Amino acid sequence: MDAALLAFVSTFGLILAVELPDKTLVATLVLTTRFRAWPVFAGVCGAFAVQCVVAVLFGSVLTMLPATVVSLVVAAMFGIGAFMLLREGFAPEADGAEDASRSGPGPVSFLRSAMTSFGVLFAAEWGDASQLATAGLTARYGQPLAVGLGAFFALVGVAGIAVAVGHKIRGRIRPKLIQRVAGFVFAGFTVFALWQAFA
Repeated sequence: MDAALLAFVSTFGLILAVELPDKTLVATLVLTTRFRAWPVFAGVCGAFAVQCVVAVLFGSVLTMLPATVVSLVVAAMFGIGAFMLLREGFAPEADGAEDASRSGPGPVSFLRSAMTSFGVLFAAEWGDASQLATAGLTARYGQPLAVGLGAFFALVGVAGIAVAVGHKIRGRIRPKLIQRVAGFVFAGFTVFALWQAFA
């Protein structure tokens, strides 16, 4: 398989698995209950684009360091991501999103809805496991465009699911289980990166 395609597919799959049960999905669901779907989708996609560019740039800077240092930094980022996912995966369920979704959409302009959605998701994704993973995968594969596109399309896919399906998605998947699996995958990447650093 081509290196760029492998980087794209790996990033897409990992970010999709990480974000499906994450606050990105819940935040987009709540925003969709308050505003019209299209401006919410536009706003969150804009936030994802900026976040992916930042993560890819950070990961690209890492590739300029010696291989051992890169492996250690990548291991640290995946380790932090594993900790965050496993902590959320084993935490008790929160009820806030369900209460917030009971108030219907209000008559708000497209620009205001989109900007609010952009701000909420930009803040929610800053330093998130998916952003750390994007930076780490960029450093690991050395394919910034493929990794950035894989992460962006995965995030957009999650937002699309949240907007299209709405609150019904919670009854069909077990978010905690997906978070736990993703956390263990991140832990595996951590071990692999450490092995590369010291092998």
